Amino acid sequence: MGRRWWMKWYSWVILVAHVFAILIFTRGFLLTRTELPYYSHGSDISQSPCFSSTSTNHSWNKPVVDRLVIIVLDAIRFDFVAPSVFFQEKKAWMDKLSVLQKMAFAEGSSAKIFKAIADPPTTSLQRLKGLTTGGLPTFIDVGNSFGAPAIVEDNFIHQLVENGKRVVMMGDDTWIQLFPHHFNNSHPYPSFNVKDLHTVDNGCIEHLFPALYQDDWDVLIAHFLGVDHAGHIFGVDSLPMIEKLEQYNLMLEKVIKVLGSQSEPGGLHENTFLLVMGDHGQTLNGDHGGGSAEEVETSIFAMSFKKPPTSIPSELDTSSCKLDLDGKKKCASSIQQLDFAVTVSALLGIPFPFGRCRVNETTFFTYIGRVNPELYALGAGTWNLGGINARDSSNLSELEEWLLNYVNVLCINSWQVKRYIDVYSASSVIGFSSEDLLHISNAYVQAEQNWANSTKNLLLHRNERSHTLLPALTRQIDFYFSFLSNVSELARSKWTEFNLKLMGIGLGTMLISLFIIFLAIQRVNNLYTTSLLSPGGSGISFELIFAFFVVAIRACSFLSNSFILEEGKVASFLLATTSIVRLRSSIMKKKMLFEALSFLLLISILRFTIEVGLSKQAATSLFLSASPSWVLGVAPGHPLWTYMAEIGPILAVILLACLLCRTIANSIFGGLWKYITMATILSYVLIAVYWGAESSIPTLALLLQGMAKGHIPRMIYAIGLGQLLLFAVAHLFDKDRELDYKRSLVVKTVSILSAWSPTIIILSGKQGSLVALALIIGGYCIVKLESVEDSDSDAIFTFNPLAIAQWNLLAVCLFFATGHWCAFDGLRYGAAFIGFDEFVLVRQAILLTIDTFGFSHILPVLALPFLAVCNFLFGQNDHGKDFRFTQLSQMYMMYGLITATTVTVTIICVTIQRRHLMVWGLFAPKFVFDVVGLVLTDALICLASLLYSGRLEDDDAQAVQRTEQ
Repeated sequence: MGRRWWMKWYSWVILVAHVFAILIFTRGFLLTRTELPYYSHGSDISQSPCFSSTSTNHSWNKPVVDRLVIIVLDAIRFDFVAPSVFFQEKKAWMDKLSVLQKMAFAEGSSAKIFKAIADPPTTSLQRLKGLTTGGLPTFIDVGNSFGAPAIVEDNFIHQLVENGKRVVMMGDDTWIQLFPHHFNNSHPYPSFNVKDLHTVDNGCIEHLFPALYQDDWDVLIAHFLGVDHAGHIFGVDSLPMIEKLEQYNLMLEKVIKVLGSQSEPGGLHENTFLLVMGDHGQTLNGDHGGGSAEEVETSIFAMSFKKPPTSIPSELDTSSCKLDLDGKKKCASSIQQLDFAVTVSALLGIPFPFGRCRVNETTFFTYIGRVNPELYALGAGTWNLGGINARDSSNLSELEEWLLNYVNVLCINSWQVKRYIDVYSASSVIGFSSEDLLHISNAYVQAEQNWANSTKNLLLHRNERSHTLLPALTRQIDFYFSFLSNVSELARSKWTEFNLKLMGIGLGTMLISLFIIFLAIQRVNNLYTTSLLSPGGSGISFELIFAFFVVAIRACSFLSNSFILEEGKVASFLLATTSIVRLRSSIMKKKMLFEALSFLLLISILRFTIEVGLSKQAATSLFLSASPSWVLGVAPGHPLWTYMAEIGPILAVILLACLLCRTIANSIFGGLWKYITMATILSYVLIAVYWGAESSIPTLALLLQGMAKGHIPRMIYAIGLGQLLLFAVAHLFDKDRELDYKRSLVVKTVSILSAWSPTIIILSGKQGSLVALALIIGGYCIVKLESVEDSDSDAIFTFNPLAIAQWNLLAVCLFFATGHWCAFDGLRYGAAFIGFDEFVLVRQAILLTIDTFGFSHILPVLALPFLAVCNFLFGQNDHGKDFRFTQLSQMYMMYGLITATTVTVTIICVTIQRRHLMVWGLFAPKFVFDVVGLVLTDALICLASLLYSGRLEDDDAQAVQRTEQ
């Protein structure tokens, strides 16, 4: 009993060690930050070397606009706004926002389209923080995306309020979470129900148009979510997406008409500026969060209702132009989203946000925004030099006047950034080295000296030397650009100083845990006189060596960003390699040839589905509608393809029900165990009904029209929860003494899998039943081929490490085959709302976790006992019950060792690559997914140690009683 107790509790020790190691490493890598708020004030401008406004409210520069309308269209891709001539091929979703193109390219219009570049990760929370603070995002904010804390550092919204601007907001309630006390009036709507395409948008429209006729605000923010939700549920290439874009076009057309009708002199919107913008883009399947071009490229449409601005110098013009079919030139510029906060602050004449400072942490998060010249130029119709402390400007040309204003704004911009760096340097926590700081200081000194000794002097005496003014202003802009670019480049490459001590402790703990697991396996060998040696004791077995190299190759692949991107393909290749070894063994032994070939065929199918998943295409995209059809020789729009896509999953779930019926018909199932399994058959039937009711086949949908399909998922969740509770009761009280350990193990394994599978299948969508069949077939082949190895071995120990490696690789392949990948845009957020419309954080988080890790972690770990009882399952010679418990324990140890090894290499990878350009877009998400998967695997192994050992303890008690008698 002492030996078995040790093996049961060892798994809990490993779980605690891994949690400790991950928390410590995460503390050093993804820092939890303490904010030290510094705020800009109007009076601070007197300390700068720049010209200041003469107004009494300490404005940093002359306001360009009086009122600002910001319409945020969540997840707007650049190709939603830009003309289709900018792209190689016109798609159905292009040119739908025609009113923006019409205004941008109309003669005499002060409007422009920008390609806005965001910084990953591209979650909405981080992008809103970046837009309002003008700083780089922090990766740790991803964890707060479903419960955003209020922003305490200086930001654009805070400066609006502090400087007497009245702000109203409507739409996405994330704004209220970030700025809970900043709005004069607000109309927030819940933002996380991705199945609801209309509530937020309709609420925005309801309050937007009445507000445009009111004068009780200076800045109006309306945040629409329909396009984001349509992307998550239906994908970009879908009818709901097209309808949403058309709805937005009509709304924007009416907004522009209302603003334009009141833009005459003395009108309510005489000096109103309109911004229509996205916070991030989205992939073709509607996901975002990563760093791909589709996700980081969004758009800003800016429009002033004054006369067009003076043409700016070509050096400042970032326009890219194309000719349309009529030969007319269409141009769009580009802007970094980080420039938004400072540029809009300059337009309104409010102090620029100071930036972020943090104490007692080694994190650098700098304010690096630069006033964008093209966006700022759209307000040129209101520019004048009345607020500048310089001499009469009557002799200045319009271009010189524009440059003078812009140079002064850049002077303030650069002074603010340098001031921030000086304050941060004084706190001794800045992430820049002394060489970096010296480089930045020299760049600023050059700009300041040129301003003080040359440019400013020319401005004060420009009547005498007017011919040299324009070159001097242009040269001064170059100096400021150089300084701000240097800061930006350094901030992007070295904005975080990691706590290497904590990272080292975490990594060291992980390495120690690997050594402990290895020693545990060896101890079990010694305790039960078993060995990993070949039958003759001649040396290490080929299977062990081969399994070691397979795991090592996969782990080492994580050191390359390219292999991480293709992780699913690597796993499928390694699994196919092991299957070829099994095929060779089957051919030589002339046994199980069909199973070996079937396993290889299954891997080939999984390889194709992984390719589909990694393509980041939705079920409505051209790739998925064309590629499988091409393989099958069926045209994409053919009814046969529709029937296969709709009927196939339903037939698959019916087949699962039939297999389960056949399983429980076995005499070993009785008592509560039989009822637990029978409930799963009911859940399978409900899934078939649910999918049929949602089918795009009219006959099938009409047949099931009366079914309450909205309640079916909840019924399945309730049945699953009831099954788990009944399982606990059966495990504690229904001992089934007529069953031996092996039969009890089979019954418990089938019961726990049947309790989990319906929920996992329905959350995975219509692919769920097909993936479940793939798991059953793959597991069957591995177990069957393992039984061949067992039957031909004369060794006391028949545990084969290669089978565990195959089991682990199969689980990895299923993760990618279900359309997931190790990035936040690889999460299927729509699964969290299957059966529910309202957002509840804990409930939706649980459902999303089950969908993400169901087929790759939950089911494979709980199904591992099938490998331990393969001889019993196929009627071959079997060893004793004590041996089977030992073997099962070792299998779980080996499975945990493989998982922990790959995660440890991931930790080593992110430690090495912590300064890599893709650290936050690729390596950090990979780290998060892997450590969550490791903790979940450890927790499931601990659960398995409790579930699958109870019967053996009863056998021990009976053996003791027989001995005493």
